[in-house]
Amino acid sequence: MSPAPDGDLVTRVRRRLATGEAPPGAREVADAWRVEAAAGVGVQDLRTVTSELLGAGPLEPLLADPEVDDILVNGPDQVWVDRRGQLVRTSVRFADEATVRRLAVRLIAATGRRLDAAAPYADATLPDGSRLHAVLPPVAIGGTCLSIRVLRRRRFDLDGLVGGSGLPSGMADLLRSLVFARLAAVISGGTGTGKTTLLGAMLSAVPVGQRLVLVEDAAELAPVHPHVVRLQARPPNVEGAGTVTLRDLVRQALRMRPDRLVLGEVRGAEIVDLFAALNTGHDGSLTTLHANSAADVPPRIEALAALAGLPRAAAHSQLAATVRVVVHLRRTADGRRQIGEIALLVPDREGFVRPVTALDALGSRPARGPAARELAQLLTDRGVDVPEVLVADQ
Repeated sequence: MSPAPDGDLVTRVRRRLATGEAPPGAREVADAWRVEAAAGVGVQDLRTVTSELLGAGPLEPLLADPEVDDILVNGPDQVWVDRRGQLVRTSVRFADEATVRRLAVRLIAATGRRLDAAAPYADATLPDGSRLHAVLPPVAIGGTCLSIRVLRRRRFDLDGLVGGSGLPSGMADLLRSLVFARLAAVISGGTGTGKTTLLGAMLSAVPVGQRLVLVEDAAELAPVHPHVVRLQARPPNVEGAGTVTLRDLVRQALRMRPDRLVLGEVRGAEIVDLFAALNTGHDGSLTTLHANSAADVPPRIEALAALAGLPRAAAHSQLAATVRVVVHLRRTADGRRQIGEIALLVPDREGFVRPVTALDALGSRPARGPAARELAQLLTDRGVDVPEVLVADQ
C-alpha cells in the first residue's frame, strides 16, 4: 500500500476545491494538487489523494480485489474483508477516526442521504452498485463503522456456474427445466450464499422472446438476456421526501407487460403485491428470500405478509396458489456456496404450506426426495423434459 500523502497538503487541496462552483472531478483535484504542492509530486501520490478526495480512500484496493465480497471497517485500525468466504483482517489503516468519519459522511452524502449527529446511521447504494451501511459514534462504540457489500457485475448463466462455481451439471439442468416450465420459485438462503448470482443465472435461461421486468432495492441483477427492464427503489432524500418503495415498483411493473416479474429480494409487505402478480397470470416469476433452511421459508413469508395485514391462513393460501418451488442455498464451513435442497411447497390437511424435498444436494451426489416424482410430473404436465437427476438416484 502506498504511503499516505501529506495531511496538510490534502487539507489545502480540499479547501481549494471547496471554493469551486461545481463538484470537483479528477481533473480539478489534479490541478489543485499541482498548485498547492510546493515540490514535484509522484504519480502514485496524486492517485492516493484523488482516491481520498473522490473515491474510497484506503479502501480502494479492497474494492478492486475480485476476491473480496464484503469490506468491514470497525474503526481506523481495524479493516476486515470477506475473501472467498473467510473473514480476514487486512493491513489497511486510516490515519485517525476523523478520516474514517469523513469518508463515511462523504460517501453517504454523494447518494443524497445524510449522516451526522442527528442521523448517526444510514444505508446507501454507491455509484458502482455496492451497498454501504455506516454508523457514527457514539452509537458505534469505538469509532465509525462501515460495512460495504461489494457488487461484482459478473454475468453468469447456468453453464457458467457449472464451469466456474461448482454447480453440478444435473442440478443446472433441473434449474433450467424449472425456468422453462414457468414454475414460480423462491431462492432462499442466508447472507452471502449466492442467491442473487443464482437468480441472475436462472433469468439468463429465460427464452429470448420473453420480457423481464426486474424490481430491486439495489440494482444487482445482471442476467444475460436481450429484453430486460430494471426498476430500482429510492430512499428518501435529506428532506425525507421522494421515497419509492418496492411495493410502488411492483405495482408499476404490472403495468409494463412483464412476461416474468422478478423481485430481487422480498423483505417486507411487498410480498402481498407479488402474490397478486402471480395470481394474475405472471407465472414463472422468481424472487430471493433470506431464510436459514427451506423449512423456514413458509414462516418467513408468513411473517412478511403479516406486515401488510394479511392473516396467517390467508398468507398460506396465497403461497400455496402461487409459489411451487424453493431452491435453498447454503455456505459450507470453508466458504463454498452450494445448493442444499430443492423442495416443493405442499399444503397440509389444515391448508398450511410446508416444503417437501424433491432433491437433496447436501451429499456428494444429488439424491431424490419424497417430492421428486411430483416435481417430475409438474414438468411433464407443462411440456418440459424431465432431467435425469429427477429420474433416478445418481
